[in-house]
Amino acid sequence: MATEKKDLDWGNLSFAYQPTDFSYASEWKDGAWDEGGLTEDHSITLSECAGIFHYCQEVFEGLKAYTTAGGSIVAFRPDLNAERMHDSAERLEMPPFPKDRFIDAVREVVAANAAWVPPYGSGASLYVRPFMIGSGDVIGVAPAPEYHFHILVTPVGPYFKGGLKPIKLCIATYDRAAPHGTGNIKAGLNYAMSLKSTMDAHRAGFAENLYLDSESRTYVEETGGANVLLVAADGTLVVPKSHTDSILPSITRRSLVQVAQDLGIAVDERPVEWAEVKGGAFVECGLCGTAAVISPVGEIHEGDEVVTFPAGHDEMGPVMTRLRETLTGIQDGAIEDEHGWVYKIV
Repeated sequence: MATEKKDLDWGNLSFAYQPTDFSYASEWKDGAWDEGGLTEDHSITLSECAGIFHYCQEVFEGLKAYTTAGGSIVAFRPDLNAERMHDSAERLEMPPFPKDRFIDAVREVVAANAAWVPPYGSGASLYVRPFMIGSGDVIGVAPAPEYHFHILVTPVGPYFKGGLKPIKLCIATYDRAAPHGTGNIKAGLNYAMSLKSTMDAHRAGFAENLYLDSESRTYVEETGGANVLLVAADGTLVVPKSHTDSILPSITRRSLVQVAQDLGIAVDERPVEWAEVKGGAFVECGLCGTAAVISPVGEIHEGDEVVTFPAGHDEMGPVMTRLRETLTGIQDGAIEDEHGWVYKIV
């Protein structure tokens, strides 16, 4: 029996938080996670000495749930989110939330909020945000003695205003992550570092920044919230790699690389020099991630110099369009899932 959906204007949702019926919560203390479960309380009460406030012990994930063409509710590759959050927690000396429990918790909280999962064809989705924080008291520099794991869910529309209209980027004057630092994990501290640069970009009329590697400032890395994809003149999908392991391993990016290979599109994963981009080596550019899937980039500005992507300047280019339509088709059930990526919730 189909779930009756909430009375929302699904086609005009913004990418913004609104409370739903349930969240999920679990606590770690005395060396173990409790059994956890659903809660209707969307607040967290902590001591003023909680580790999150002083030493930024926080990691998070982002994935989405969809209503398929057949009416089922599904999530996309939650096993990879569980794995990445496990790695992120270990990097910050936090007790990883068990991977199997992570997937079960996602299933439980999404199923409980089925009425909030946007209907098929609306262009919206249910954003799922698992996060973990150091909640125990700690005053010296050390890992917190206790932790909270939560999952909130909220229905969202497009990440960038304008949906699939090509956006403009600028080269960031700040660095996103240090070489061999925490750029390859999903920790809140990385995003805090990007806020000043992001707001400067917005004030100057740009949608986002493009960060170059902080070691030499010659290689393309990523933006504040998404990985970068490029298309060469011969149609090859070029995926920037980092010399210093400072690019977040995006699940969407990995999925799009496989989709490209399935479609017979050549893929080249390698370090990409900014000089190549400025020299006109690429005809399309896009940003990929859970929130945006793919957002086309029409221009990148470096001071007064403007790099344009001729095949994707006025509208999303043909390669990016094909990749996006194929991946979203797999996610919402319109295209066969040959890789077992789609996890049925209800």
